Amino acid sequence: MTLTDMKCKTVRPGSKLQKLSDGGGLQLWVQPTGGRLWRLAFRFGGKQKLLALGAYPTVSLADARQARDEAKRLLKAGVDPTQDKKDRKAGGEDRTFRAIAGEFVTRLGKEARADATITRTKRLLDLAYPSLGDLAIDGIDVSTVLKVLRRVEERGHYETARRLRSTIGAIFRYAIATARAQSDPTLPIKGALISPTVTPRAAITDPKGFGGLLRAIDSYDGQSGILVALQLMALLFPRPGELRAAEWAEFDFDKAIWDIPATRMKMRRPHRVPLPKQAITILRQHHEMTANGMLVFPGIRTAARPISDGTLNAALRRLGFTREEVTPHGFRATAASLLNERGKWHPDAIERQLAHVENNDVRRAYARGEYWDERVKMMQWWADYLDELRKR
Repeated sequence: MTLTDMKCKTVRPGSKLQKLSDGGGLQLWVQPTGGRLWRLAFRFGGKQKLLALGAYPTVSLADARQARDEAKRLLKAGVDPTQDKKDRKAGGEDRTFRAIAGEFVTRLGKEARADATITRTKRLLDLAYPSLGDLAIDGIDVSTVLKVLRRVEERGHYETARRLRSTIGAIFRYAIATARAQSDPTLPIKGALISPTVTPRAAITDPKGFGGLLRAIDSYDGQSGILVALQLMALLFPRPGELRAAEWAEFDFDKAIWDIPATRMKMRRPHRVPLPKQAITILRQHHEMTANGMLVFPGIRTAARPISDGTLNAALRRLGFTREEVTPHGFRATAASLLNERGKWHPDAIERQLAHVENNDVRRAYARGEYWDERVKMMQWWADYLDELRKR
C-alpha cells in the first residue's frame, strides 16, 4: 500500500522504529523520538543495501519518490546509488562540519533570530572548528565530539560545554534533514557531561533594601543615558538586552506603550509594555538629548550601536553594589517577588508583564488577552510604589 502526505504527517511514533513502505523499496522510518526519515532499500552485487534520502517533511513524499526513481535508473545502468552519492560529494565542501554549520548559521539569520543568538552560536562553533571543522560530517562519531566537549569541561566551563553539545546537535539534525548525515552523535553524550551549578542572578527582594538601591541609582553621576537605563530597569523590569537595544520608534508616549518587536524578544513573540507616568517623564527628557538618533541608548564610541552588555553591570558596581548583591537581570526577580507578595495582581498578569510564555498549550490559549487592562494599572501602581520606597 502506497503512502500519502496525510499518512506521513499524522502517523504517530511508537515505542519502536516503524517502517512504512511506499513500494519499490522506499520506506518512511518513523522513530520513537518523532523523527521521520526516508530510506531506500535495494540490492546491489548480491548484497542488501540502504540509501538515506533525507528527512520528512524537508524531503516531501514526491521528492522521495523522485529520488527512488533516480536510484532505480542508476541500478539499471549497473551503478550503486550509495557509491554514486559518495562520489558526487567526495571532496565537496558541503560535506564538512564547518560548511554545514555555516549554512545553519545563515539559516538562523533568515529566520530572523536575534543577533545575540547568532553571535552566541558562532562563538560556540569556534570552539568546535579546530577539531571538527574540516571533517566530513557523516564521519564524525560520538567519541570525537566527546573529546571536544571534554576539553571545554577541563577549563571549568561546564555550562559552555552543555550549550556546545546542544549547538553541535542542532548542526547534525540540520545535516540529517538535508541528507548529509544519518545520525546525531551528541544524543548519547547528554548524560556524560558535568552538570553546571545553577546560580540565580542576584537580586534585592527586601523592600527597604530595594529602596536604598533606587536612591543610589538616582544619585548616579555618570553618563545620563546609563542613569535613565537603570531607572527604567527598575520601573519596567524588561530583560536587559531588550532595553539596551530599544529604538525610539517603538515608543508611543500618547498611548503610553512600548512595543518591543519579536526579533528582540527571547521567545520570538512581540511584547507590549504599559508605560507609567514616571517612565514617560524620564523618556521624554531623555528623548530631547538623543532625538537625532535611532537608538534610545546609543553607545559611547558609536551611535550606531547600543550600550554594551556590561555597561549596566559596571554602573551598579560603581554605585557600590557587588555582583552577589544585584545584577541588571535581577530587577525582574525583584519585581516578580514584590508584586506577587502584595497579592493585588493576578499571577498570570505578572507573568505576562515579564514576557514569560506559558508552556501549557491550553493555558496559553486562554491567556491570549494578556491581562492588558490589569497590567496597565499594575505598572502604574508599581511606579508609585517605587516612589514610596525611595522615601523610606
